[in-house]
Amino acid sequence: MSTQLGPAPQRVAVDAGQVRELVAGQFPQWADLPVRPVANGGWDNRTFHLGDEMTARLPSAAEYALAVEKEHRWLPALAPRLPLPVPVPLAKGEPGAGYPFPWSVYRWLDGETARVDRIADPVRFALDLAGFLAALQRVDPADGPGPGTHNWFRGGPLHRFEGLLEGALDGPFDAGPVRDIWRQALDARWDGRPRWFHGDVAQGNLLLAGGHLAAVIDFGTCGVGDPACDLAVAWTLLTGDARQAFRERLAVDDATWARGRGWALWKTVVTLASDEPADAARILGEIVTG
Repeated sequence: MSTQLGPAPQRVAVDAGQVRELVAGQFPQWADLPVRPVANGGWDNRTFHLGDEMTARLPSAAEYALAVEKEHRWLPALAPRLPLPVPVPLAKGEPGAGYPFPWSVYRWLDGETARVDRIADPVRFALDLAGFLAALQRVDPADGPGPGTHNWFRGGPLHRFEGLLEGALDGPFDAGPVRDIWRQALDARWDGRPRWFHGDVAQGNLLLAGGHLAAVIDFGTCGVGDPACDLAVAWTLLTGDARQAFRERLAVDDATWARGRGWALWKTVVTLASDEPADAARILGEIVTG
């Protein structure tokens, strides 16, 4: 689920013709490769197949373009330390052909987006995901990017999002339990030790092969700080035994778990107040009862 602070980003349109022109002008070795949009190509970025083995990924707004330099700096350093494939940039493009931002070429990672009905073994999936996040948290955080506008303040304190949650409390749900859970999350203190986090561990960024976790994509919101933001997936995608296995594999203490629940809560409540609530009512039920 995608939610931000401040005014909505001013998105730009980009089509396959522009991408072909950008590639031909800046990477002539790939000029003959076909370009076509990726199905479900993203919101923060517009993604296009470049041949059969690569993608061109173009930020849809200036705010999302802030992540390009970060990804080129850090993904090659993170990838060898992680137990699952992640995107590693092959080339960085510059503005041109009427497109105003830097952009990237990546190797294509194949797989289906994770959905509850596609996961073959929920507990194994939860353990694999927790193992990935544990490995990410073990990477040396020195010089890593802290919370900021480049990642919508993922990894920072929850109180920054209180206005968003308060503004959405008139939705179709009982606000009492929501306020209680939110207060518990705000009261749960972080130990202050920065660790790497992904920042958007959501079903669209988790790829499956044969029903099992095969890759983790879209590190645009990654950074160094409080990793509790990565725990929201425990309520948005996991249930029951899988949620418990996820927590145990990560050895999450009570305070971090409460903050992770707070991350899931504000995003879900804001989504419920939007025009596209999708699965948010079910997720809120998981947060309130679990």
